[in-house]
Amino acid sequence: MDTLLSEPPTCVNELGTLCRTVFEWTHNAWLSGVVAWLANAPLRILVILLIALVVRALLRRTIDRLAQGASNGKTPRLLRPLKERAPQTMGALVSERRQQRAQTIGSVMKSITSFVVFGLASMLILGEIGIDLGPIIASAGIVGVAIGFGAQNLVKDFLSGVFMMLEDQYGVGDIVDLGPATGTIESVGLRVTTLRDVNGTVWYVRNGEINRVGNSSQGFAVAVVDTPLAYSVDIGAATAVLGRVALDAATTEPLSEDVLEPPEVLGVDKVTPENITVRLTVKVRAGRQWAVQRALRARIIVALEEAGIEPPLARYGGQQ
Repeated sequence: MDTLLSEPPTCVNELGTLCRTVFEWTHNAWLSGVVAWLANAPLRILVILLIALVVRALLRRTIDRLAQGASNGKTPRLLRPLKERAPQTMGALVSERRQQRAQTIGSVMKSITSFVVFGLASMLILGEIGIDLGPIIASAGIVGVAIGFGAQNLVKDFLSGVFMMLEDQYGVGDIVDLGPATGTIESVGLRVTTLRDVNGTVWYVRNGEINRVGNSSQGFAVAVVDTPLAYSVDIGAATAVLGRVALDAATTEPLSEDVLEPPEVLGVDKVTPENITVRLTVKVRAGRQWAVQRALRARIIVALEEAGIEPPLARYGGQQ
């Protein structure tokens, strides 16, 4: 039995402990050390896991509460510190946009929370087991660098999506020009933005590939109406007709709901061998510029015909 004895653990000096009892029965230092570890380490590991689960659950619940409120028309508390660019004129789409933005940011925060909490818990558990964390951390750093190089496009898309969400560069319902595609945003993800163009085609654009964003749905827009006129037309009389028709249309429904300021006739904008172009601009609600342009063009055509002002195409067509 003496051959089995080695340096006894310190726990054998503590009266009433299981470690001391096993050592007195077996006189085996290794076995008493194992019993001491099994009596303490698993309990500490269990406590670490329980604390990690509780902390993670509390943090996730807090994030969910902060992200709530968009469905009721209110700004979620999670978004209040962030700048919002969504125009109120979008109506129900504002709530949908806020809800999607809050859910996406909340999802990112919950993922980061789980990673941090369980990462710290894993390190504490490995320390309890007695594993040296130095080589593991060094290896993890090397593996992380390798994965980063291999998945750099994915990381780029993810980071770009996060910053787009935080800065609210665009959201659901916005009409945007992303470079590769132009249309109405249908969904904004952390990796891909989905939009539908005027032809009904759905485009999936990777966030990391978006170098510029032209948003036509923030603040206000300008409806630009260019009217071609023949060289024989009295420009003064034609611009007077344009101003009168535009002002009358802007002050009556339904255009009056979209127009923010009185129309302005800028005058001759372009001169070509075929015609003279007169430009008219109107400040309107964001996203309503195209509807206002179409309505004004229709009224201007009728007004010019009633005033006896022919378009240039009719003039050249008659000569042919």
